[in-house]
Amino acid sequence: MKTLAIIPARYASTRFPGKPLIDLVGKSMIRRVYERASMGADHVLVATDDERIIEEVKSFNGNVIMTASHHTTGTNRCLEAYEKYSRESGETAEIVINVQGDEPMLNPASLRTLIHPFNNPECEMSTLVRPVTNTETLSNPNNVFVTLDQNGRALYFSRHPIPYVRGAEMEEWLNKADFYQHIGLYAFRPQALRSFASMAMGDLERAESLEQLRWLEGGRNIFCGIVNETSVSVDTPEDADVVRALLES
Repeated sequence: MKTLAIIPARYASTRFPGKPLIDLVGKSMIRRVYERASMGADHVLVATDDERIIEEVKSFNGNVIMTASHHTTGTNRCLEAYEKYSRESGETAEIVINVQGDEPMLNPASLRTLIHPFNNPECEMSTLVRPVTNTETLSNPNNVFVTLDQNGRALYFSRHPIPYVRGAEMEEWLNKADFYQHIGLYAFRPQALRSFASMAMGDLERAESLEQLRWLEGGRNIFCGIVNETSVSVDTPEDADVVRALLES
């Protein structure tokens, strides 16, 4: 299957402006994400709305495309980038991967796990999850959780730990049920990407502020690949310092 990894990269981040261009031990963050993605996908493309990011990607001979500034989600930016890429290059992909631009420690093997469910012709969209192994992860309000059916498909995503274990303290939950944390990487067949981007926000997405819920609420399936590694995303300058320490070690 021919795979295209698209990295949405905005300069005007609310919490961390200019984040894609920060230096991480001699390389910009967008370059580190690009190089990692290149080890797991056939082709990589940065989708941005800022000339400074375009200049940076071109400086290391990466592929980059300008997209509109009005997109509210990375998924919609990916769709515009894919369609422009297809028109301008004449190339298509069987699988389009949405790679978060703030994952400089991305494991290329995770991309291969993300792609694997597409061996099933019923798979239109996939994502990644990892088992929760400690109560600290379970109680962290910044994490997103998912519960799975017996075939590895998502039943529901929530900012609250799911399933709820009735009659037990949270410290006991991991002994009574399996819990999975969601990792924000997605892969789509191109037609599914178009369908996803055209769907209206539903009540579940509005309540949880999780865009993948529009797909489930529309009756569609999300296949989940399970990985064990812990990635480090960069949301703040302090996160960047953690990544620098990991790279230097």
